[in-house]
Amino acid sequence: MPWTRDQMAERAAKELRDGFYVNLGIGIPTLVSNYIPDGMSVQLQSENGMLGTGPFPFEGEEDPDLINAGKQTVTELPTTSYFNSADSFAMIRGGHIDIAILGAMEVAENGDLANWMIPGKVVKGMGGAMDLVGGVKKVVVVMEHSAKGDSKLKKMCTLPLTGAGVVDMVITDLGVFTLDRHGGGLTLIELAPDVTLDDINAKTEASFKVANTLKQ
Repeated sequence: MPWTRDQMAERAAKELRDGFYVNLGIGIPTLVSNYIPDGMSVQLQSENGMLGTGPFPFEGEEDPDLINAGKQTVTELPTTSYFNSADSFAMIRGGHIDIAILGAMEVAENGDLANWMIPGKVVKGMGGAMDLVGGVKKVVVVMEHSAKGDSKLKKMCTLPLTGAGVVDMVITDLGVFTLDRHGGGLTLIELAPDVTLDDINAKTEASFKVANTLKQ
């Protein structure tokens, strides 16, 4: 059966390593913070100027002045530090963030990413997504495999791009793909429980290879 949102986030957390500086996008990626392995030390960085973001607060304990880049209330840790947005984006653009885990509307087989707007719909703006995909060392996308019956893994993105050739890994509710930005395309490396290769083929527009060591 397909992975739930929490299971997708748990799978994404397996890409973290001790000592990483991590940026989590809005939506499913925010759940990744719940699955950081015990004993692993990572620092969550937020574009609005916070390093060392703590867990989400319990109901009634929210501080409306303490928010992440998605305007969700968060908590601080003893090691939390604050700085202005310019310094935050200098960290991102300077390559000091090890991994960004982001949501997406579309990912193309060449690594193009569209995750910020649908033409004709009101949007608040690009946010930090364009800077993240351009400056972070590794970009992991977590998204549903399909939307309204249409594959979100495309031959070419149809929506305005956030970045061209920027994605390294895609985790969907059906499986996990790695992506070679240098022309190697998508490779399916893992299937969700009870999901078959036929299921993936039927619901994927993009071309992809299958790893010799495909995991179930």
